[in-house]
Amino acid sequence: MNARTLADLSVPLTALLVLEAKFQHLPAPCLEVSTIFPDRLELAFHCDDFAAFETWREALNMTPADVEHRVQGDGATAVRRVHGTFAGARIRLVGFAPIPELEPVAAGLGAS
Repeated sequence: MNARTLADLSVPLTALLVLEAKFQHLPAPCLEVSTIFPDRLELAFHCDDFAAFETWREALNMTPADVEHRVQGDGATAVRRVHGTFAGARIRLVGFAPIPELEPVAAGLGAS
């Protein structure tokens, strides 16, 4: 297999430049560009909630119905993931947020 060059990553890198120009007011994501997926740009958010993820999802016109919901980390972390395209690149938008622990219910309390 031939090693990829930086030029092989021009599609997601160009998309990143366009994102920066158009959405510089939005929350900054963790970014990933990979030689394994040379046409994909990943934007990830590790936050206390999904507000930044949802802001970017709306800005990129990604449909709410296409969002995948998962749980990882022994039920401690909620994950949302959605895919789309922007400026010729495949975009993978991912959000991670802690799942709040439930308060224990005292025995004998509650609605009757």
